[in-house]
Amino acid sequence: MSRDPMETPGAKDGAEDFLKSLPEIKPGESFRFACHPDVACFNACCADLNLMLTPYDVLRLRRALDMPSQEFIETHAQVSAYPDTGYPAMHLKMNEAAALACPFVTEQGCSVYGHRPGACRTYPVGRAAKLDHEGNLVEQFFLVREDHCKGFEDNQEWTTDSWRLDQDITRYNQANDRYMKLLFRQKGNGLISPKHANMCLLAVYQLDRFQEFIRHMNLFSRLELNEATQAAVLDNEEACLDFAMEWIELVIYGDNARLAPRRS
Repeated sequence: MSRDPMETPGAKDGAEDFLKSLPEIKPGESFRFACHPDVACFNACCADLNLMLTPYDVLRLRRALDMPSQEFIETHAQVSAYPDTGYPAMHLKMNEAAALACPFVTEQGCSVYGHRPGACRTYPVGRAAKLDHEGNLVEQFFLVREDHCKGFEDNQEWTTDSWRLDQDITRYNQANDRYMKLLFRQKGNGLISPKHANMCLLAVYQLDRFQEFIRHMNLFSRLELNEATQAAVLDNEEACLDFAMEWIELVIYGDNARLAPRRS
């Protein structure tokens, strides 16, 4: 089973076909679902997954585990690239000694529940996010019904809005969509260079090391960035991730709406 929290150019074709095969949930339309230890299939969906990890997923999982980025990647991740853009991609490494179970699942449930990935939060709602011709984000929602899942037999009723609020998904979507826009900007222009790919891997997936890079290279001396923003980037990984997206756009494409090189 594959879970991708954002529809992207490099992983798009299979995910898009899969989502189109599912019933779409219209705005305001309701569905019934619940997942808790009393549901007969509890934890069954937490194994044999092709689970993509977005940069924000990695940030939150590292926070839950109190783990440096390099150690997290070596222990829990498989690094690859989106095939038609070259941007880095990451998947969660499943536990080969336990029927390919998620390394964070226990009999009691998810051990990192408060920081679980966006795809886990959204399930069983599938979200397709695209950019229209004017660069505006367009969302569609689909209901993922798997044969083993008994959660749909519960009487608890949701809409896509109430489900997103309950699962605290907004910040995940915001960060994921920002990365998706970078990939869509590259679409049709070949692969980014290996040098840029490595730079992106550092900037968005290894925020602790990127903060060290900013200090070591005195990066802020080259940018028009106020002192409050500089302090936030170096002190807070969420602020650093936002900055990283803007910095990548500036370095690779030569422009960013909020970031500009300092004039000499």
